[in-house]
Amino acid sequence: MSPRRDPSSRPPPTRVRPTRLRRFRRTAPLREWVAENETELRRLILPVFVRPGRGRPEPIESMPGVNRYPTAHMEALARELNGEGVRSVLLFGVGRKKDPEGSDAWAPDGIVPSAIRAMKRASPDLVVATDVCLCAYTSHGHCGVVRKRSVANDLTCERLARVAVTHARAGADVVAPSAMMDGQVGWIGEALDAAGFEDTAIMAYSAKHASAFYGPFREAEESTPSFGDRRSYQMDPRNGREALREMEQDAAEGADILMVKPALTSLDLLARARQRFSLPLAAYHVSGEYSMLKLAAAQGIVDEHAAVKETLEAIRRAGADLIVTYFAREIARWSREGR
Repeated sequence: MSPRRDPSSRPPPTRVRPTRLRRFRRTAPLREWVAENETELRRLILPVFVRPGRGRPEPIESMPGVNRYPTAHMEALARELNGEGVRSVLLFGVGRKKDPEGSDAWAPDGIVPSAIRAMKRASPDLVVATDVCLCAYTSHGHCGVVRKRSVANDLTCERLARVAVTHARAGADVVAPSAMMDGQVGWIGEALDAAGFEDTAIMAYSAKHASAFYGPFREAEESTPSFGDRRSYQMDPRNGREALREMEQDAAEGADILMVKPALTSLDLLARARQRFSLPLAAYHVSGEYSMLKLAAAQGIVDEHAAVKETLEAIRRAGADLIVTYFAREIARWSREGR
């Protein structure tokens, strides 16, 4: 009778089980179990265009499903968004009047301050961020004060600081300077602190490119420049290292969130920024990107739900903590429908 073998003395297996990455792709529950990213509604910011007056919301022809809302509609809109589950907005005003300085942008009774107060009355927990720029308020359509047919950097920063304080005083949680002036974050931060708004956050449009994908937005904001273009202050889309320098500068000046824009042509910058910065990162899924998906879906070229989810998940995968997107209400609806 042979001696009984001690199990601990068995030789190691000669065959290692092969890696099969498909094991967790086999069923929908398994795929959900190991999914690395979600299009979470709490991470989405809805851009909202506000115009003067009353009446019905005005559809924006080049952006199907997006409207300009009259200030009188803001309380109702805030209640609607609250009911839908949309948790944050980014407000853009369409000026009541335009002049070379863009002075209506910092008027206490202006479009955006009025909208902030109305939305906060109706839904105090709604996170209200505001775009801080002059392009929709200047008669020439540029993002700042023009001197000798060029945008004057420091004069513009001083005006942007006034706008930010006006928005904070009206109740904005976050101000988002988008004019791409050097030093704008520092100017705004200093003005906010001096006015007693130390707790108002700054979401800096840090790497905002002079993009071909902004066309529908300019229709919505009525902000196309009357001469020249914005390439002398917005970033050259070819430059990645410069984009990171812009982010470093804004972080050093006290930005609370760094943003890249447009989102889809900046995925590499998001990934590089995620490795370099601990600050929250935002990406703006811009009007042209939105309209392309909408038009492709209308033609039956793509399935809208699948294409939008894949797009936003790619932006998250690249490193964005927050996404500014016109699809926020659709994502909320699909979430309610269990899609």
